[in-house]
Amino acid sequence: MARARAPQAGDYWAGCDSARSAGTAPIYRGEPGYRVEMDGDRDGIACEPYHGN
Repeated sequence: MARARAPQAGDYWAGCDSARSAGTAPIYRGEPGYRVEMDGDRDGIACEPYHGN
């Protein structure tokens, strides 16, 4: 999935809706703005697209 904006130093998002609105989702572990609280399945990718039922 291509991002409209790469994560930048100092990024902090209240949640995935904010990160998606900024065009910086998904966010990978180790990148600015990543928080485990935003990584629902704990796979190292926060705010990834949901493909469930």
